[in-house]
Amino acid sequence: MENIRVRFAPSPTGYLHVGGLRTALYNYLFAKRNNGKFILRIEDTDQSRYVEGAVENLINALKWSGLEFDEGPDKDGGFGPYFQSQRLDIYNKYAAELVEKKNAYYCFCTPERLTSLRDEQKNQNLQAKYDKHCLSLSEAQIKENLNAGIPYVIRLNVPIGEKVVFNDIIRNRVEFVTATIDDQVLIKSDGFPTYHLANVIDDHLMEISHVIRGEEWLSSTPKHVLLYNFFGWEIPQFAHLPLLLNPDKTKLSKRQGDVAVEDYRAKGYSPEALVNFVALLGWNAGDDKEFYYMDELIEKFSLDRVNNSGAVFDIQKLNWLNTEHFRKLPKDALLNHLKSDIANSEFNEKKYSDEYLLLVIDSMIERVTSTKEILEKSPYFFTEPISYEEESKTKNWKPETPELMSELAKRFSLLGEIKDKHDFEQPLKELAAEKEIGAGKLIHPLRLSVSGMSTGPGVYDILYIIGKEKTISRIEKAVKAI
Repeated sequence: MENIRVRFAPSPTGYLHVGGLRTALYNYLFAKRNNGKFILRIEDTDQSRYVEGAVENLINALKWSGLEFDEGPDKDGGFGPYFQSQRLDIYNKYAAELVEKKNAYYCFCTPERLTSLRDEQKNQNLQAKYDKHCLSLSEAQIKENLNAGIPYVIRLNVPIGEKVVFNDIIRNRVEFVTATIDDQVLIKSDGFPTYHLANVIDDHLMEISHVIRGEEWLSSTPKHVLLYNFFGWEIPQFAHLPLLLNPDKTKLSKRQGDVAVEDYRAKGYSPEALVNFVALLGWNAGDDKEFYYMDELIEKFSLDRVNNSGAVFDIQKLNWLNTEHFRKLPKDALLNHLKSDIANSEFNEKKYSDEYLLLVIDSMIERVTSTKEILEKSPYFFTEPISYEEESKTKNWKPETPELMSELAKRFSLLGEIKDKHDFEQPLKELAAEKEIGAGKLIHPLRLSVSGMSTGPGVYDILYIIGKEKTISRIEKAVKAI
């Protein structure tokens, strides 16, 4: 295949949307599959929408997801700068060239005139588009207006009565009549380019071979094709990805759930699971396989297997994949994830040995879908309980319980070195036999004493992990507190 260069070109307007992650991922997989380059370009020409820190967040989210760009901010591959706001002279030079060739023109219309025009078209049920009013201005009028400092924009001069045809890898032949294409603003009154001009110029100068982007840009593509033709440049190959949909088939939006990569990261989803899930939103390898690691996705990915119909974002499937990936993670990876979660938690002031944390992981692995959930579901491994579950107190803490728990603590104190969890089992069984009660009469209040909860791993596992001293002190505390 030719020299493959693809780009992900987000606007720094906040967080990385999962739709943006999918666009970035498909570009990344396509580049890696074909020994190409994956470029990150920041489209920050709309200064009104710029959010402080958004670029750093974006890069962090991409790196967390395993998508390392080959060129981009702080990684110059000879095609920079990679921020559009640093390329204004380039855009103005090419805009002037279009004006000179009559492929674009100055427009001095006031906002009031444009609003009035739109209202009139709306009342007549016509498509809202510019009426080429300023195209008829003479050179003298244009010069006079420019000298007088009248605000202006530069518009694309869309030819009348023609067709714009291009091929899309996902949608095949796409055709637009120019009557439906607006004379798009190319340079705004603040001197900044619009997306349409900047993106075409940058894709050409950065030698982008394939433009892989969301379906929402399909209707803008004829404007881009016209620009390529006006400049006499080779047109890249286009691939417009299907929309992401809510389960009710509406466009995926924050109203129906989380849409930011950062949200899923904060909830403890693994990058491997999220990437696996997002890859399957509109693409399949032609088989029934659903579990993938990144290297397998790279090996299997091709644009001709991307669907052209919307892909439903099914949170249950993401949860299932997250569990599958979590359970298959090697121990050292789980350990690193848990350490990172602890560092970002209320338990970050204490130090835990790797041996201790691995015991915690082993006891909880079948009960959670992320290491973050270990902290949420079993905080008693990291701090002693400060409260006790009401339902369990009512059910399991009887008038005779304090005496039984105190006796059990006494017997635990007589134990020598604890070699395994069963060392705790013998004294409990002996006490139950002596008192002629079921072991449950001791096990349930014991669990409540050491964990504050009624659920979790086996009670002997908890005792073994926290150790004899903590077990005894927690029992004594519970006897006084409950």
